Order: sequence, then structure tokens, then C-alpha cells
Amino acid sequence: MAARPHIVDGRKNGKDDLVTKRISTSRPTSGYSPQTSPDQLSVGTATASSVDDSPLLALEKQFNAISAELLAVQRLRRNQNRSRSPAAHPPEQATIKSGVGEHTFDEFATRRIESVLTRLYPIEQAIMRTPASTIAGLGVKARHAAYVLSQHWEVPIDRIDWDARAVRLLIEAICDVAHTPLLLRNSRDD
Repeated sequence: MAARPHIVDGRKNGKDDLVTKRISTSRPTSGYSPQTSPDQLSVGTATASSVDDSPLLALEKQFNAISAELLAVQRLRRNQNRSRSPAAHPPEQATIKSGVGEHTFDEFATRRIESVLTRLYPIEQAIMRTPASTIAGLGVKARHAAYVLSQHWEVPIDRIDWDARAVRLLIEAICDVAHTPLLLRNSRDD
């Protein structure tokens, strides 16, 4: 048995009088209420109660921990390079002795950065492969995209090209909707 269409204003004289209900797969599901948190909203056709972005959220925790380690090594390297001047430190102080031989601090830091990046790579790949089902999951993917495209936050937004500005504003909008901080924006746009 076919469903009867809803008629507007009681008229039955044309297709414009029919109200049809279309379901969009890009809108949050109908379970939204003011008490619904952003991470409970789903993207797509699944309901908010049936989706689970816990794999993405777990990947983000791993990504954040390894990224923090990477930033610490990069800061240490940068600080070492700033404080190093030919007159201030004799060459023998700029070396590190290991079981294999002597290495400069810069070589040691480079090896450490490469090691951290090697551990980070599969996590990044998994974040990109894992689909997002909620706004929280979409936030994870947006923050990762910001990390990959961090050069878009290195200068004020009015000094980057149109394409970079569009990407940056989209990522920032997703992070705002997901109520998750985008550290790049917070640290560079003060």
C-alpha cells in the first residue's frame, strides 16, 4: 500500500503542492536535542546510539602522546641550536658519547625524531583510513588534517592563499562544532 502524499493548503492541482520528506545522509540524525553532546551526533545514516568512534578516539590518544614526544625533542634541538655559539661551547661539549662512538647532539636529535616519526606514521595512516561516525570522530580527523597541513597556520590567515584559507577555515569550523581545541590556532593566532 502506497503512502499518501501530504497536500499543502488543501490544493490538489500540481506537483509544487506536494511536500515530500527527503532524508539527507550528511545531517545529524533526528536524535538531536539540546542535551545531546557533539560526540553523540552521528554523521551519515546510522543513529546516534549505534555509532562508535572509540577506535578513532583511541588513535588520537596515541597520536597526541607520540606527537608530544616529537615536539619535546624538536624543542630541545631548537633550544640547543639557539644556545650554541662557537665561542660559548667548545666542540667537545657538543658531543654525546654512546656505546657506538661519539655523535653530535644534532645527529642524536635527528635520529630520535626519525624514530618518533616512524612510530607515528602507522597511527596517522589508521586515522586517515578509519571513517568518522560522530562529530567527535570528525574532530579527530580535522585535528590530524591540521597537523599535516600545519603550514597553513604559520602566518596570519589574511596572508595565505585562497585554497589554504578555505582548508584552514573548514578545519577550524569542524573543531569549533566538535568543541575540541585546535592547538595550532590557539598558539599562532593570539
